[in-house]
Amino acid sequence: MDSRFVEAFVNWYLILIDILLVLGIIYFLKLPKEKRANSFYWLPFLILSFTVFYENLGAYTLYDFEFRKAANAFLGNTENPRFNIWIFNIGNKHISTILFLFLIKSWLEPYKKKYVNWMIITFFIVILILQFSGIEPVYLNQPLIFTVGANLILLGSGFYFIGLMTNEQYLSVNPLRLLSFWQMTFILFTYSLTYISSASLMYLYTNYPQLLASLLKIDWVMGVLNLAILVLTVASPRFPHLFEREPYFEFKQSKNTEKVPDLSPQI
Repeated sequence: MDSRFVEAFVNWYLILIDILLVLGIIYFLKLPKEKRANSFYWLPFLILSFTVFYENLGAYTLYDFEFRKAANAFLGNTENPRFNIWIFNIGNKHISTILFLFLIKSWLEPYKKKYVNWMIITFFIVILILQFSGIEPVYLNQPLIFTVGANLILLGSGFYFIGLMTNEQYLSVNPLRLLSFWQMTFILFTYSLTYISSASLMYLYTNYPQLLASLLKIDWVMGVLNLAILVLTVASPRFPHLFEREPYFEFKQSKNTEKVPDLSPQI
C-alpha cells in the first residue's frame, strides 16, 4: 500500500469517524420516511455526514499534493502550496459553525430562536467582510472568524443551559435523558477546550508544534464524541426507553400528525 495513502488516511481519528458515518447511514436509512423528513434526525445526520466528508477531503489533500497545490493556486495562495487549512476554514470554522447554530436553535425556547437567527446572519456577514477584504484569507488561519463563531456557539449554549435551569418544562424532566442535553454538553466542551488551539493555530504551529499536536488530539477526541452523540440521535428510535420528550423542538406538522406530537424517540 502507498505509504502516502497510509500516512494520510490510516489513523485512529479518520477510522473512527468513518465507522460512525457508516453507522449513521445505516440507522438513518432504517428510519421511517416521516422521521427522515424530521430535522430532529436529518440535521444531526447532515452534520455527521458533512464533518466526515471534509475531514476525509483534508486527508486526500495530504495524499495528493498536486490537487492541494492547484486548489491553493485557485484561492490565490502560491507561496505555501502545502497548506490545506482552507478546507478546515470552510468546513469547520464556517459551515459547521452555522450548522451547529441551527442545531442549538432547534433546542431553544421559541422566543430565543430569533436571537440565534441574528447570530447566524451576523456570523455570515463577519465571514464575508474578513475574508473578502483580505484581512483573513481563506487559505490562512482565521482566528478572528473562529473566535466570533466560537463565542456565538458558547452564547447559544448559554441560552440552552439557562433554560434548562430556569424553565418549568425543563425542570419537569430528567436532563440526563434528553438528547439535547448531551449534544449541547459536548458542543460546549468542544468549543471551550479547543478555543486556544484554534484561535492561535499558526503561532503554536511555528513556536510550539508539540503543544499544538497535543491540543489537536483533544480536538479529535471531542470531535469523535460529538459525532457519536449525533449517531445516537439518529439511532434513538431503537432505544425508546432511554430518552424523554424534548420540551422544545421545531417540527413541521403534517395532516397526519397530532397537534402536539410526542417527540420522544420511539420505534
